[in-house]
Amino acid sequence: MKQPETLFFPASAWVPNHPFLPVLVYRAALSPDVRDRADAFEQLFRDSGWQGLWRNGVFSYQHYHVGAHEVLGIAEGSAELLIGGPDGEALAVHAGDCLVLPAGTGHKRNVASDDFLVIGGYPPGQYADIETAAATEGELKIIAALPIPKSDPLYGPTGPLVTLWGRENGDHASS
Repeated sequence: MKQPETLFFPASAWVPNHPFLPVLVYRAALSPDVRDRADAFEQLFRDSGWQGLWRNGVFSYQHYHVGAHEVLGIAEGSAELLIGGPDGEALAVHAGDCLVLPAGTGHKRNVASDDFLVIGGYPPGQYADIETAAATEGELKIIAALPIPKSDPLYGPTGPLVTLWGRENGDHASS
């Protein structure tokens, strides 16, 4: 089981980011010899109970979600993503990498290879809205109170997300 890098981001311009949960970055979560990484990510996410799976890229404009945490499995190609809002961090991602963004985390695609393909999804009962303006006080409360998933999207209920996010939140709240 790979342990993820953890990245914390304070609020950045109009992007709130999450007040206490880190972004999780799993490097080379899938081996290079996996033939169909898109199908592999979908199967892992589905087996871990994540829902609303989609195939596409990452928007080229800064945005965040109030109502959902989000997993991004890089199935093909490579990209530079700006994570954490306008003052965030440019992060190079490659096929096989996986990111988990807590609600409120700004993200956008700066550049990408022509074959860039992402498999995304959300924890059960959470649905992504697309926010491109400053969060209201009510939205900030929703972001902070959104339940922690019961399951890591790659490794299930005993995966690093459950421990890392539970520890950051001071408990093991779950959805």
